[in-house]
Amino acid sequence: MGMLLFISGQEIIIIMIVILVLFGADKLPEIVRTMGRGVREVRKATDDIKREFEESTEDIRKDFSDMADSVQKDFTEVKESVQKDVDEVSKNVRHEIDDTAKPIADDINEIAQDLNREMNETAGEINREISKSGKKERETSVTEGNRKKNSASASKEENSIT
Repeated sequence: MGMLLFISGQEIIIIMIVILVLFGADKLPEIVRTMGRGVREVRKATDDIKREFEESTEDIRKDFSDMADSVQKDFTEVKESVQKDVDEVSKNVRHEIDDTAKPIADDINEIAQDLNREMNETAGEINREISKSGKKERETSVTEGNRKKNSASASKEENSIT
């Protein structure tokens, strides 16, 4: 039949005329019936082959489907197991980091407090030194002022005596 698709209508008519001339009009219905039976047998055989192929591959398709489901299930179980392990390891690492970081943070805070205390003490000492230095300067200026006054008084007295 696939061959008939490539034959035009004129060619089919010519082939029918040749068959009619070769076999005659009285044998033509018998030939057509025989050809019809042949086509029917070919269709029936094709259908039988398709049905048998479907039946024989049904078990294989079922097995394949079962295997795919099993693999999917196994994959899901492995994925969940790995995820559980990763979560557990992650949790343990976080705890270890927290346990390690707490003493370090405490040490840093203690060092910072010590540094603040030392800075405050040093600042206090510097302020005391500045205060002492300022007092000395004031005392020195007062002493110098007194000397100048005394010297000025003495000069006046000398001038007044002369």
